[in-house]
Amino acid sequence: SRPSVFCQEVSFLFSTGGAHAFLFPFTYNSPMKVTWRRRGATYGWIVGLALTCAGCVTQLPPVLDVTEMKGPLAVGRVVVVLTGDRSRIYGPVVRSFEVEDQKTHERFNVEILSDDRYFAIALPPGDYRLNRVQISEGPFMSMAQVNAEFSIAEDAVTYLGTWRFGVDSPGYGRMVALSMVMDQNDQSEADAFLTKEYPAFQGTPVTVHLPEPSNMEMRLYEVMPYPRYPRYFQRHVW
Repeated sequence: SRPSVFCQEVSFLFSTGGAHAFLFPFTYNSPMKVTWRRRGATYGWIVGLALTCAGCVTQLPPVLDVTEMKGPLAVGRVVVVLTGDRSRIYGPVVRSFEVEDQKTHERFNVEILSDDRYFAIALPPGDYRLNRVQISEGPFMSMAQVNAEFSIAEDAVTYLGTWRFGVDSPGYGRMVALSMVMDQNDQSEADAFLTKEYPAFQGTPVTVHLPEPSNMEMRLYEVMPYPRYPRYFQRHVW
């Protein structure tokens, strides 16, 4: 639907720092004759859009409490590594990822905040698309657009595999490689996680559905401005 598409567009605008151009549309060489009233109106418009789009996405914890389960369980693992030289104090972690229901266009944001973590979320059965992933390195945040599709079975636990993100060193044209796998070792570790966290699911049918395409490479965009951090940390625009 058009409202959901609008929310996605404005959400990406804010997440990649595009709103900065709206809030500060002036250059040092342009005359600063705009009144504070006009600036306030512009700022209010942008904030209003942000609040509107905040309601477009359902926030999900990485591991769902069994008492809050309202749909089939989807289980997976997220791992991120730096593939090049380390030029920052902080290593990369996956901050969050977003999936979208292909039929209703409802979006779900799963907060990970780790470089290696299992997730277990409840989603209505149907077809989904992994839309984007956000990477954090201390105060630095980056985002990549993803396009990988998967399905959630109705009466079974769905294993989505291990999602391995390989992040380039900071620099212009930075990329992130994504490989989604499920080998025998991954399967055994996922079974152990499921047994520990959800013992009531023992005996429940399990289906493996890796998102497709399972291998891809995306451009990683640095997000600006960095909230609640000094301007010193805002000098990098990769």
